[in-house]
Amino acid sequence: MRLAFYLRMTPPSGFDRSRRDFLLNVGALSLAFVPFMVRGADAPKKKADPYIDAVFVDGEPPLPAEGSFTFAVLPDTQYYCEKFPDLFVAQTRWLVDQRERRRIAGVLHLGDITNRNTVPQWENARKALQVLMDAKMPMCLVPGNHDYGLGGGCADRTTMLSKYFPVAELSQAAHWKGNYDKEPDRSDNSWHFLEAAGRKFLVLCLEFGPRNDVLRWANTVVAAHPEREVILVTHAHIHHDDTRYDQKRYGKEQGGNPHAYFTKPYDDINDGQEVWEKLISRHENFILTLNGHVTSDGLGRIVTSTAKGRPVPQVLVNFQMKPNGGDGWLRLIEMRKDGTMQTYDYSPTRKQMNASKQNQFPIPWA
Repeated sequence: MRLAFYLRMTPPSGFDRSRRDFLLNVGALSLAFVPFMVRGADAPKKKADPYIDAVFVDGEPPLPAEGSFTFAVLPDTQYYCEKFPDLFVAQTRWLVDQRERRRIAGVLHLGDITNRNTVPQWENARKALQVLMDAKMPMCLVPGNHDYGLGGGCADRTTMLSKYFPVAELSQAAHWKGNYDKEPDRSDNSWHFLEAAGRKFLVLCLEFGPRNDVLRWANTVVAAHPEREVILVTHAHIHHDDTRYDQKRYGKEQGGNPHAYFTKPYDDINDGQEVWEKLISRHENFILTLNGHVTSDGLGRIVTSTAKGRPVPQVLVNFQMKPNGGDGWLRLIEMRKDGTMQTYDYSPTRKQMNASKQNQFPIPWA
């Protein structure tokens, strides 16, 4: 077991503490997060077989039940844009084809759109995502560390994101509501309204290692819309060991913390714990966070409660370690009528689901 939860009340009979079962009864519990304890040299070594824990099921995921709908999640397409562009196009074409059947309310890209922040790779990204744009399918993007700096090295915040996905164009979409007020011509930080089955969402998209003033802006956006359920999309928030990124607490033991990037004087960088403290925990309408970035098994999740006791699920998903840059895997999150969520990981190129407990699980209603 890689995660422990402290329960402020006696757990129900048969309560499973495994992180892979994700606490179906969390809505009735008040939870606080207890950090992962096995680290460094004691941590499990990376498995050579990228599918050692997989449970493959041929065919597509079940269609959402009546009154339910779907969010589609595209994590870390960097290797598709570098070497396997046809897989990226196959993903977006499948999503457009499935839009009506699955009632897809929006597509959320978790960053590292490209691997090296180069013209050919951004052209591949544009070609794949143009499929969604042509279909007028709501799409929300964030940059990852590989989308910044020369060669994707993330030494600074230079990126071609706004060249290939300019604000002037993205803002024409009905779901687009605005972007960071100090950088009106940059697409790095934005917010969106998505609606389905009578539910109203605010999707907040934040840059990799968001700056302090970006968090100031984000707080104003969320505070102005308390009636909206908020989903945070950002590239790095929680780690594969089921902890939030926390430079002060864990230092270099958590590889890939945003504080390890940006060699120029960008000292106002915030990792997952700082984003929790400065943004998420201050509001009672966050229902989910999504991030990519992290390798190892590329999977993780935690639930942490706000000061008022509202539990917020936080989920990591990343497939870039699989063959062919990700084997076409994407995640579908079925938003169910009772407020809970259910994940399905599916590859339209393999035409398979991965039904392991790491890949197919319920997410509680926050």
